[in-house]
Amino acid sequence: MTQRNRTDRHHGKGRHHRTGAAAGGLAAALTALALLAGGCTGATGGVRGTPGSAGLRDPYFPKLGNGGYDVSHYALTLGYDPATGRLAGTVEITARATQDLSAFNLDLAGLTVERASVDDAPAAVNRAGNELTLRPREEIPDGTEFRATVAYGGVPEPVTDADGSQEGWLRTGEGVVAVGEPTGSMTWFPGNHHPSDKAAYEITLTVPAGFEGLSNGVRTARRAAADGRVTTEWRMAEPMASYLATVAIGRYETATATASAGGTDPTASATATAGGTDPTAAATAGAADPTATATATATAGGADPSATATAGGAGTPVAGSVSVLTAADRSVAAATAPLRGEIPEILDRQARRFGPYPFSTAGAIVTTDGTLGYALETQTRPVFPAASFDRTTLVHELAHQWFGNSVTPATWRDLWLNEGFATYAEWLYAEEYEHVPARTHFERAFAQDANWAFPPAAPPAAENLFDPPVYQRGAMVLHKLRETVGEERFGEILRGWPAKYRHANASTADFTAYAESVAGRDLDALWDVWLYGDERPSRP
Repeated sequence: MTQRNRTDRHHGKGRHHRTGAAAGGLAAALTALALLAGGCTGATGGVRGTPGSAGLRDPYFPKLGNGGYDVSHYALTLGYDPATGRLAGTVEITARATQDLSAFNLDLAGLTVERASVDDAPAAVNRAGNELTLRPREEIPDGTEFRATVAYGGVPEPVTDADGSQEGWLRTGEGVVAVGEPTGSMTWFPGNHHPSDKAAYEITLTVPAGFEGLSNGVRTARRAAADGRVTTEWRMAEPMASYLATVAIGRYETATATASAGGTDPTASATATAGGTDPTAAATAGAADPTATATATATAGGADPSATATAGGAGTPVAGSVSVLTAADRSVAAATAPLRGEIPEILDRQARRFGPYPFSTAGAIVTTDGTLGYALETQTRPVFPAASFDRTTLVHELAHQWFGNSVTPATWRDLWLNEGFATYAEWLYAEEYEHVPARTHFERAFAQDANWAFPPAAPPAAENLFDPPVYQRGAMVLHKLRETVGEERFGEILRGWPAKYRHANASTADFTAYAESVAGRDLDALWDVWLYGDERPSRP
């Protein structure tokens, strides 16, 4: 995410009234009481399980996420009517119990739950704030895979964060854009909405004639019904934190391209080459969009020659390629086309620095201004308001695909690992391609008082998560690490860190331990001053 500007935080179109929430909530509560009255017994005839925890005790969002299970896959089926703002959804969640479960929670804000089941048997439903509790007919033993299905609907309302910015399901002039950092995804689907529980996704969108439905990952199908409604299916095979899920619905024009993004570097350490997509995998992005406006190819080379991907169905798969699909609202499509066309080249350059691109597809979505006040690194396809779609911001959000999306923070306290790396990626890009040394950016950041409000690894509250120290001072930590360990070791860290924790979660402690293992020495003096210190040193 780009650093949020406090003057640009109120671009949302306003809140929308819920429909039928009170009646649906009462019916669900009565159903829950009826089922609970009869008890909940497993096959053994007794209750052994206990409810999973409501919340994972994140330092800033203690009620976010839920315990007792681990999600492996979400299948979302969504229908949206722009005229009324109503969303009709079904989510099928595949998960594995991590304890004997008598009940478990999902995060859901607003909307009306119409029915729920666990392994095809009706489940009792209870709502309390943003907690949706499902009690299956029989308990779920520890280690057992299960499938929970929830049908829901209503008019989603956005979330206003502690810092004043809006997120969630945001209505645009005619359509919608959904963004979720840090908590907004619960406004449009039930789930385990903490970044520590990553999963694969399949998202099916049905929208009226003339509209496009866009999301993360590879587009696997696009079809029109007799009444003109268009359904698109998207598959995000690599694990994704729910805050990185996105939906964009509107009158978009799309373009396809191909990047190699293999990231080969003859000077790179062999320990840092574990990234990239599964060499046995093949991905197809479905039929080419008839509104596509451009096709381009970049050839930095170096990806696994056995991996293949097809960009929008436009021709023969290219060995080691990454399909790129971009979209822009028709009103800004022409103006943004040249920069969207640079995405393959930028990815190839970043892959040489950071190692193989970690996903099978890439791209960007550019919306109109007036709804979203910031850009966000939604997985494989970052979202930008038109006014924020510039090269620096694009470099930042694409770098997040390595730092934040593939390597995801263990808790929200570790957010500097996302934003510090993405900000330093801006500095590296300017150094290599604009001839502005990273040291120049470092000294400018050092001189700014706002960057010393708190240590990057310890924001004082949720409202400070997107403040300057997380971004600028986070990047300063990395520059001091570079100066301390030298170019060769720092290059190994840049490539090795996203390789070691590819498609996983990592904490600040994981990073400092990894950096010290590469450096071959203790770096406490660096961390104490630049990562955890309260005072600004006398000189940069």
